[in-house]
Amino acid sequence: MISQVQFEKELEGIITNAIKEDVGDGDHSSLACIPADAQGRAKLLVKDEGIIAGIDFAKMVFKYVDMDMVFEKNMEDGAKVKYGDIAFYVEGSSRSILMAERLVLNAMQRMSAIATKTRSFVDLLEGTKTKILDTRKTTPGIRALEKWAVKIGGGENHRFALYDMIMLKDNHIDFAGGISKAIDKTKAYLQETGRDLKIIVEARDLNEIREILKSDGVYRILIDNFNYEDTREAVRLIGDTCLTESSGGITEATIRSYAECGVDFISSGALTHSVYNMDLSLKAV
Repeated sequence: MISQVQFEKELEGIITNAIKEDVGDGDHSSLACIPADAQGRAKLLVKDEGIIAGIDFAKMVFKYVDMDMVFEKNMEDGAKVKYGDIAFYVEGSSRSILMAERLVLNAMQRMSAIATKTRSFVDLLEGTKTKILDTRKTTPGIRALEKWAVKIGGGENHRFALYDMIMLKDNHIDFAGGISKAIDKTKAYLQETGRDLKIIVEARDLNEIREILKSDGVYRILIDNFNYEDTREAVRLIGDTCLTESSGGITEATIRSYAECGVDFISSGALTHSVYNMDLSLKAV
């Protein structure tokens, strides 16, 4: 996983790029009708139900736009919210509030939707040992926000990107000439380059599970698109040799059954690619 320092740099980059994209050479709507010395106060109004996420990010955005902004949190990220709740107040330059408004809303609506969906999956797994993971199926440019939202919702982060973990999937295996060759080449590469990266290997059937188990050094086996019966058998075969992860079309209707097969993790791209934004508004007060 990436370090906290790397993560914070990702967030800074998101804010910088988003403000540049949105503001360009100036917020001419505000410049045209809002005096430079005008002061204002606004609230973040919840118009939906779910798990709120992105409050701390909103504070970062307002401070980036104007260090003199006063930010007052009414609740913490991860709290359950309902229509009419107020997540925070912000006070300062009216122009600055308006400049930051769209980025704050876009980010928080998306993050809250992801956190809400993640929490629903987490609740379905209650009482099992299985943890829910996100994937790299994220919106280009804002992965850090979406993975942060998964954590806020109670889930766990998979690898952040291609550089922080080795994941040998079907195409890697086929291009490398088979599972054993792919694993051997990977271990040799890590030794040659001095990298300490965990290795995950995808299995498409029970025979591939057996072949993976012939090699040591595998951190986790990805049990991909298996039915319940074969998943249980895969877990039995793997035992305590390494960790297990189920994936492939797992939904809210099936996630509990897969967890009851005994896997350590279930990964779902739906946490980030299939959500509907939470309805939030920033209103002057």
